[in-house]
Amino acid sequence: MRRAAAILLSALSVGAVGPAASQPPTRTVLAATPIARLDLPWWRERFERKSAELHRGPVDLAFYGDSITQDYERADFAPVWQHFYGQRHAINLGFTGDTTASLLWRIEHGEADGITPAVAVVLIGANNFGRLHWSAADTEAGIVADVAALRRHLPRTRILLLGILPADRGAWVARETKLVNAALAARYAGDRMVRFLDVGGVFLHDGQLDSALFLDPALSPPRPALHPNAQGQARMAEAIEPALAELLSKPGAPPQR
Repeated sequence: MRRAAAILLSALSVGAVGPAASQPPTRTVLAATPIARLDLPWWRERFERKSAELHRGPVDLAFYGDSITQDYERADFAPVWQHFYGQRHAINLGFTGDTTASLLWRIEHGEADGITPAVAVVLIGANNFGRLHWSAADTEAGIVADVAALRRHLPRTRILLLGILPADRGAWVARETKLVNAALAARYAGDRMVRFLDVGGVFLHDGQLDSALFLDPALSPPRPALHPNAQGQARMAEAIEPALAELLSKPGAPPQR
């Protein structure tokens, strides 16, 4: 976060001096700015390990995201991953705690280079609403930047963009989540290379969040529902399967000119 603070200070200083001083300062949207987390040893190690894994074999399906995606590597989630993705040459590029900014850094620093997956599944944005408290507008900008970066690096890959999942994190987060998902649905409506899909409904029962589908309430001490458990992850995989199967069946798009 030291780099984030430096970027923020730089953003606040823009327009303070010189000929443009009379103009409104330009605000840097941190959510759409590449920010590494290399100061965290585990994050650096995972980034290096995943970078090597990308080039050990064919990658037909790439999952980009945060802890919700990384959780597929938990032992109790393995049957879900194996059932849905084990025969699809899939790679898990989820990193716990990542925001749209850190995913953007990873995409721009090799996680979309030297591969040509048929489909990239993207689930990101939940951590923007944590202690960083980035707004819906900034979070949307960050997700759009992530998608744009993937489109630049993987011009023949179709993207299945998932809406931010519902969680037990208070009224503000619930409101911002709905705003982001609505904006993304409108932005990518009719896009032939990016399919937006909101699967949040699978985590609801009678319109309320079903805590039985989340890991966090079962922890000691219990925490608010945020991360799907194996059952919740299986429901999400089932929900995206029709769209994913359709996208995987399509021939690769021609290179962008």
